[in-house]
Amino acid sequence: MLVISYGKEIEKITYETLAASDICEYLRPHFSVAIKPNLVVSRPADDGATTHPEVVEGIIRYLLDFGVSAHKISIIESSWLGDDTRRAFFACGYEPLRDKYGVELFDLKQDDCKSLEYKGLSMQICRRALETDFLINVPVLKAHCQTRLTCNMKNLKGCIPDTEKRRFHTLGLHKPIASLNALIKTGYCVVDGICGDLTFEEGGNPTYANRIITGRDPVMIDSFCAELIGYQPSDIEYLLFAKKWGVGEFYSPEIIIKELFADKKPSNIMKAARVAARYEKNITEKSACSACYAALVHALHRTGGAGGQKFAIGQGFTKESENQNVGIGNCTKNLSRYVPGCPPKATEIIKIIEGV
Repeated sequence: MLVISYGKEIEKITYETLAASDICEYLRPHFSVAIKPNLVVSRPADDGATTHPEVVEGIIRYLLDFGVSAHKISIIESSWLGDDTRRAFFACGYEPLRDKYGVELFDLKQDDCKSLEYKGLSMQICRRALETDFLINVPVLKAHCQTRLTCNMKNLKGCIPDTEKRRFHTLGLHKPIASLNALIKTGYCVVDGICGDLTFEEGGNPTYANRIITGRDPVMIDSFCAELIGYQPSDIEYLLFAKKWGVGEFYSPEIIIKELFADKKPSNIMKAARVAARYEKNITEKSACSACYAALVHALHRTGGAGGQKFAIGQGFTKESENQNVGIGNCTKNLSRYVPGCPPKATEIIKIIEGV
């Protein structure tokens, strides 16, 4: 079952959506609960990249009313490479939740890890994500430069250390993401569909839909959300692996959908802009991390293209000093020209594009 609600009173509709869902079939009052938002960058939710604190507050209120003790509730996250989780907690408005409700803010970058294996792929996973009794995944529904969609499944990438985040990119992202979702058991999903950016995962171009989506199966919800923004589930490779491996099922018309506050349902059609695809001819990519790739695409989009310039990006360029492309990020420092940073700033890439 999916429950979808609409409206601008974010905390209220989140609470009401959970109250109308089947979460009570799986949750128990004595459980420890870890809430995993998407705080990939230190930017407020209205930019379209991060989870609204009001969504998480609605979840906390529901948990407390259900009987879960505040000291058993934590908000866990690890921001992407190049950003600081504690700064993100502050910038995204999560410290007031800690102070108001007495819940813990836990930086997974500081956590111990456990090595697990699935389908022959071993990986390090933060223990807090594995050892909680009930993980509530709270992603933003938005586009992604490399995987097209980022929602529940990709949001769990914040539950691995930075070294593994880099390695996931060397492995092609899709199989590791599917494997990660097989190893971390999601208790419930609460999708922040208020104003996700449908061009870049780092935000800046929010598309308002004022929507909250809840359900149990992350694969099913992500396949549903893919269609909401103009993709078929088969367009998202990690969804195909997850379905094949039995991690979850795709959405089908037989799935029950319960809508709340349907009179506030937006009339606009959400559709991913597929901005990254416009600039593929300018980019040679080898195992690039999302932060670098997003900065490059953002710079190209801001300038309307590269005027024929070619860019090399990714960990695979460390030994290719003879490459004549402009390198993006510290991994390309052996190229004759490169923009330093991990990740580099889009403003610095723009200077190269514009010849400043």
